[in-house]
Amino acid sequence: MDGAELLRGAADRLEVLAGRTTPGDWRIEGLLATRPEVIAHRDDGGTEHVAEARAGTAAWIAALSPAVAPSLAVWLRAEADAPSPSTAALALARTLLDRLP
Repeated sequence: MDGAELLRGAADRLEVLAGRTTPGDWRIEGLLATRPEVIAHRDDGGTEHVAEARAGTAAWIAALSPAVAPSLAVWLRAEADAPSPSTAALALARTLLDRLP
């Protein structure tokens, strides 16, 4: 498998996984005992408690565990050093900065 196939394969699998995960804009809200609640806000205004949808979200959470952070950080730094950072890298950086503490 060459580099392009590897990148496309990872992108395809990420999109498939996202498609079967609880949709919406996930936000941390309130507290459930001592744990934060994660609520998915849908485009139609509806909400869903993500913990109640574990079957759809468990694989997403596992796939995007802290294990992916080093590779994403390396990619973002490489894009930052590029003469013209990609639109995708800039979009990801904006999304992360909006959501990370």
